[in-house]
Amino acid sequence: MAELAANALTAPPPSVVPPGLRRQALYITLGFSAGLPFYMFSTVLSLRLQAHEVGLVIIGFFAWVQLLPTFKFLWAPLLDRFEVPGFGRYWGKRRGWIMLAQLGIFTSMVTMGLTSSDQNLWVTALFAVLLAFWTTTLEIAADAWRIELAPTQEEQGPIAAANLWGYRTAMVAAGSGALLIADHPGWGWTAAYLAIGTVAFLPFLLLAFMRPDPGHGGSRTGALVAGVGVSIAILLSLTAVTAAIGWVLLTAASGAGISGNTNVTPYVLAVCMVPFLLMAAAVPKIRTMPPTAPARRSAAIGPYVDFFWRYGFMAIALMAFVSTYRMGDVLALNLSKPMIKELGYSLTQIGRADSYVALIASIAGVGIGRWMAMRWPQMRTLAIGALFAAIGNFGFVWLAHQPVDEMLLYVATAADQFGNGMAGTIFVVYLSMLVNPRYPGAQYAFLSGFAFLLPRLLAGAGGSIVEGLDSAGYPGFDLFFILSGVLSLAALILLPIIGNARPRAPDDLPA
Repeated sequence: MAELAANALTAPPPSVVPPGLRRQALYITLGFSAGLPFYMFSTVLSLRLQAHEVGLVIIGFFAWVQLLPTFKFLWAPLLDRFEVPGFGRYWGKRRGWIMLAQLGIFTSMVTMGLTSSDQNLWVTALFAVLLAFWTTTLEIAADAWRIELAPTQEEQGPIAAANLWGYRTAMVAAGSGALLIADHPGWGWTAAYLAIGTVAFLPFLLLAFMRPDPGHGGSRTGALVAGVGVSIAILLSLTAVTAAIGWVLLTAASGAGISGNTNVTPYVLAVCMVPFLLMAAAVPKIRTMPPTAPARRSAAIGPYVDFFWRYGFMAIALMAFVSTYRMGDVLALNLSKPMIKELGYSLTQIGRADSYVALIASIAGVGIGRWMAMRWPQMRTLAIGALFAAIGNFGFVWLAHQPVDEMLLYVATAADQFGNGMAGTIFVVYLSMLVNPRYPGAQYAFLSGFAFLLPRLLAGAGGSIVEGLDSAGYPGFDLFFILSGVLSLAALILLPIIGNARPRAPDDLPA
């Protein structure tokens, strides 16, 4: 599989480019493919809803669309176990799922573009959820493949950095490009989504022209036609199922009296405690399970039981750490752009800040994070990454008290992107080292998904928090971004504890 990046028709022969560089080129491409749609169901969607005069509380609720990647562990085992019919028989398991996901991303983006008036928020939410689902599915397949290709910390540093370079470059391209297109007279949000969706689909063509996976083969055309046919059936079925589930949830929420005027913060905080209580209750039993226990051998839950079996009660500390480390980044994502727009900046100014300024700062942050992850102890690099991520959040508070000046917007954007790029690279390497190589896809999906559960739950209540502070006479946005930065720094308290985390040796291997 490590030879995949050289299999494109335009790639040089394998003897010319070292395997490490081919892997990095591959993961720049895959990261770019996954990063393009992310802003389209998060930051760009927030600005689109604000432009259509949707209330801040409802905009906050839309942040819960980003919760879907948190639960990717629910379907990640399927990607480890099954191939996509049609695509899988020629391109193999990992590429097959990536190709299906890219078709899902393209169709969801096109539909969001064609319904960009947001006259029916239910439809907007439906296809935002589908876009988030297929984006997450692509990430699951790509992450599992990455861990298989680079099992050590030294190998993970370059490939994780390459993935994040591609990912963050795509986020910048999608965020700035969509805003510049949307603000152009005569184009608008429909053109923005259609343009980004078209670019997001281009890596599919690259994968389609690659050589077959080892152990696979046959007719490329036949596999492509069969894969597209199966994919259409899967896309339609999933859309129907998602619509039905959404109708049930919205009906239940309405029946419970939840609306745009509801203060959901207390309920969100209560929900945040549930996973930790469940983990604390389950660990004692898991620790005593023999290798023959059904839970440990299960294809569905075995990979997750294995994590708690290996780390015991230390797993709770690890989960607490990963769930707070990226807090500032996630909380700022959904409300930073509406706040900047409210300060008096135009979509074009925001788009310019999110273009070359954000790109250069992000690449620099990722590069420095990669260098530190490869050479310095993990606890030191994690501490530095959290510090710079918090500074990025405090930068928005500083910006709010400055006159409207595009250069000052560039400074705040650069600080935010640099800190998040550095912290993101360090964090990906750290999570990859916690994973049992026997279950790369499922365990990484579980850890990376849980890492964003608490932040995204709180982000959904962000609009309620800001409006509640404003109504009480406090500067809502200021306190919100101060809180998000402080919560990122709170992860540092756990560093002395998790620094001693060591997994148990396997008990199910031959002597």
